[in-house]
Amino acid sequence: MVLALLLGGGGFAAWKLEWFSGNGEAVSFGKTPASGSGGEAGKAGGAPTEAAPSGDPDVQMPTGPKAQFKQTAKLDDGTIVAKTTLVGAKSGFTGDVWVWAPKQYDDPKYAKSGFPVLIALPGGEGYPTNYWADRSLGLHKAISDGVAAGTSLPYVVIMPVLNPDNKYYYDGSDIPGQPKMGTWMAEDVPNFAKANFRTYKSRDGWAFMGSSSGAFVGMKTVLQHPDKFKAVIASGGEIVPDSPLWKGHQAEMDANNPEKLAKKLIDRKGPEVYINFQIGTKEGGKDRMVKFQQEYGKGPVKTTIRDIQNGEHNGWHYVRGMKEGSLEWISKVLKAPKPEAG
Repeated sequence: MVLALLLGGGGFAAWKLEWFSGNGEAVSFGKTPASGSGGEAGKAGGAPTEAAPSGDPDVQMPTGPKAQFKQTAKLDDGTIVAKTTLVGAKSGFTGDVWVWAPKQYDDPKYAKSGFPVLIALPGGEGYPTNYWADRSLGLHKAISDGVAAGTSLPYVVIMPVLNPDNKYYYDGSDIPGQPKMGTWMAEDVPNFAKANFRTYKSRDGWAFMGSSSGAFVGMKTVLQHPDKFKAVIASGGEIVPDSPLWKGHQAEMDANNPEKLAKKLIDRKGPEVYINFQIGTKEGGKDRMVKFQQEYGKGPVKTTIRDIQNGEHNGWHYVRGMKEGSLEWISKVLKAPKPEAG
């Protein structure tokens, strides 16, 4: 998807002043600064010092090492989108990751609480950027507005690059002979979130969202690792792996096929996973979602399909679908932060 930002002269001036204010400056998340030295994520550095968790044994305080973040965008409520470079310890892949934390994350009432994590994946090339980090799509504002309205949890949003280059789709998988993007997505990216943010140990605080090819990767990862992730919002997505790099590797491709993964999950009777498909009424592909729901949306595989009226295959319309109900849907199956009384 190509992002187009069309602004008049006065609008551009305001956008430049407000959206770019502080861009490139160092950012830290959480009121308490890190101890020790910094460095790229995944390299040696001091673990952040945080208040001890409250009585909930599921709360995971940041494990460190703490990444060095640089601001890339500022929202109207003062929250920040920031970027760092993650050296994937398990995949061996190094790529950029963008993050956003809701204003509740810095609220002292939540200092001992975990936060649910939403890993947001783009479609298209998914490299070298992740378009969900662009504030013009409205993802972060939709979450903030949902929190205010009581229809969304305050998610920490993690936005990694989807592919290692812009030549192929890698299906978020460990394709033999290629960068291990499956390990990057299922291991390195969550570990990065745990290193830098207050999260939850259980899968109840972990979910994906994605559009197009990113929807496929999110759904596949949830089905492949139901012990780690609980839900996904899959917008306008593909259902089966289709990277040309799978040629000659049928068994490995089958091991990354959501249809086959769902069948295995049904056969072993769980754990339950939740898949919320979104599809615009002006785009194709709903037939694939309906077929998947009919064949595999049973037992522990909970599926629903949301039609986005007059929606097309783009992030703006998928965010609209999230505001119209998908954020509320996923928030009902994930774990909420708990503020301290007082």
